[in-house]
Amino acid sequence: MADVFTKAKRSEVMSRIRSRGNKDTELVLAKLLRANRISGWRRHYEIRKAESGKQKFKVRPDFVFLKQRIALFVDGCFWHCCPKHATKPMNNRAFWRRKLSANQKRDRLVNRTLRRTGWHILRIWEHELARNNETRLLRRIQRALSS
Repeated sequence: MADVFTKAKRSEVMSRIRSRGNKDTELVLAKLLRANRISGWRRHYEIRKAESGKQKFKVRPDFVFLKQRIALFVDGCFWHCCPKHATKPMNNRAFWRRKLSANQKRDRLVNRTLRRTGWHILRIWEHELARNNETRLLRRIQRALSS
């Protein structure tokens, strides 16, 4: 199906998509954590790894539990290629293949680097935030916090 917008309008629309404060992911999870009285988390806390005086790595997970050293990421099904819900755009395939595979590669690098520095990683897919998955998701988070 052809795009309904001109190239300039599509660019404008896409530029307004933000990686933080997304109402469908991050804010839903924050509301869920508050409603279930899960505390001790901070949003977008910067984790740095320095080596011999110069900064080598920094990342801002969506949620961080400092005491337990847990970094929690909420991944959008499209942007991080969810195995259940990922779609492949028909237009500009080469661009999207590079873009989405770079996102996955970056996610693996972040996971590996944080684990090496003693952090536990918890990645939550956007579809796991649906109401019918809430109980399972809460159990998963509480299990991670208690271990």
